[in-house]
Amino acid sequence: MCGIVGAIANHDVTASLVDGLRKLEYRGYDSAGVALLNGGKLERRRAVGKVQNLANVIEATPVQGVVGIAHTRWATHGQPTEANAHPHVSSNIAVVHNGIIENYATLRDELKGNGYVFTSDTDTEVIAHLVHSLLAAENISLLRAVQRASRILHGAYGMVIIDQKHPDQLVVARSGSPLVIGHGEGENYVASDPLALAEHTSQFTYLEEGDVAKVTTTKIDIYNDRGEHVLRDQARDTEFNAAVSKGEYRHFMLKEIYEQPSVVQRILEGRIGANGLLPEAFDAKTVELFKTIENITIIACGTSYHAGLVARYWIEELAGIPCNVEIASEFRYRKIAPPKNAMLLTISQSGETADTLAGLRVALDRGFVSSLTICNVPGSSLVRESDAAFMTRAGTEVGVASTKAFTAQLVSLLLVTLQLAKTRGYSQAQEVELCNDLHKLPAILSDALSMAAGIEHLSAEFIHKQHALFLGRGVQYPVAMEGALKLKEISYIHAEAYAAGELKHGPLALIDEDMPVIAVAPNDELLDKLKSNLEEVRARGGELFVFKDKNADFTDGEGITLMDVPHVSDVMSPLVYNIPLQLLSYYVALIKGTDVDQPRNLAKSVTVE
Repeated sequence: MCGIVGAIANHDVTASLVDGLRKLEYRGYDSAGVALLNGGKLERRRAVGKVQNLANVIEATPVQGVVGIAHTRWATHGQPTEANAHPHVSSNIAVVHNGIIENYATLRDELKGNGYVFTSDTDTEVIAHLVHSLLAAENISLLRAVQRASRILHGAYGMVIIDQKHPDQLVVARSGSPLVIGHGEGENYVASDPLALAEHTSQFTYLEEGDVAKVTTTKIDIYNDRGEHVLRDQARDTEFNAAVSKGEYRHFMLKEIYEQPSVVQRILEGRIGANGLLPEAFDAKTVELFKTIENITIIACGTSYHAGLVARYWIEELAGIPCNVEIASEFRYRKIAPPKNAMLLTISQSGETADTLAGLRVALDRGFVSSLTICNVPGSSLVRESDAAFMTRAGTEVGVASTKAFTAQLVSLLLVTLQLAKTRGYSQAQEVELCNDLHKLPAILSDALSMAAGIEHLSAEFIHKQHALFLGRGVQYPVAMEGALKLKEISYIHAEAYAAGELKHGPLALIDEDMPVIAVAPNDELLDKLKSNLEEVRARGGELFVFKDKNADFTDGEGITLMDVPHVSDVMSPLVYNIPLQLLSYYVALIKGTDVDQPRNLAKSVTVE
């Protein structure tokens, strides 16, 4: 979602702020800005569009400072305009903010009644005026004013505030939107994503829910939601510099697609051996939790939701545990009657997805006995607040359209399924067979990537298409859903997925020569039924593109294009068939000339409702 960068040092931090914003461009945004303090003077620069536009403004009207904040905005309140761009100011106060202030309208009216003039349509400007009003009313510190404001504000926010009357500090507050402090020598930093600080530090402190912190050049003081001074653990992370380089690839998305074999290898290291799961794969506490549960409910959003849909097939088939999968934004508001001894399993790449996090927080009140998260970020809210966590080890993913994170989630969910199955009588022979398949998976994914040239050639067939239909059966139906999502995300082609057996119940009415139909066809027990469904398409003049098992018997001919996919076991098939669909979406977007890594209107980490 929106990006925050803050810095305090004994030298000009303007370049560091702009550089940090560039590293957060992948998150999605529509405007950018900076505010700096130097010699007791507060200056601000803002621009609509890309960070380069802001850099051009700063070059035309230079600004510098030893204390500063910066922001990339993804619009929630008000249009993408310079007036609505962050930072927002109130006299001597400047603020940047991620999230949504739910009671902003009431506060806005109150502040207007007290003489404050609003120059934007945003909810964020309320924060600046509120903090200013608290400082004006009482002789209190900036830290104290922000603590009081935090109790008045309702909603989700991560915010950083500077004050020209307190030029030796940044004050930050977190409630529902992530913030991290980067530690330096004689300088310190704040960001919504540690990736923004990769050039300056590898030492980070992740703020917890309700924390407010005062940051100076030499000291960091953190207070919890009760106002108590607390110490938070420091974490070291050095992976970010490699992540922000495209290397030999044209786009981050393509790089991350090709990283998937190595990501799978990394997930499996130290977790499976020649004969099955290693004891280190899950800690004793998690294993005990697995023994007691009788039902599982998975909640997630977007791509992670599709991973959960695949996992339902595995969990019910291999472990014999009833599994329900829900969209987190619906789950959190639905009146739920959880089944007996149910575990809530959350899936999130960032660990900060707002709806998923809210779903976790309400689950225990609704009768769930335990919680597990599948996540990529060790210090994230979902990891801290869940009973157990399984880390995906995907590394930083820059492309907005998730690729390697999806594959990492699937492999992680399969390992979770295997551990669940072991607690319910899964035989040693079955475990060995599954682990053998997992050991082979990186090589098979590499083989699937060799389809790229053929898929690039195929993509020309989609250049003038406005709609597409994806089909799959069984466990391939969620794969088709993910393929449709990728195509719509980055090529802006309207794409939908259906279980192939549903064609005759409505979607068949859409079929004509202008509606390409993409099908995933592994050589499994449902293949013959899928073939029948595809014949229904051909009979109505539809154009078919079939990604099939190389050993599957298909009849070539007019109106059908066949692409051979490496043979793979049924359990592994979702992981392999996802690869050509990712490549298809990439090459179609490339030929249509869209912004592959930063598709319009989308954000990488959705931390607002």
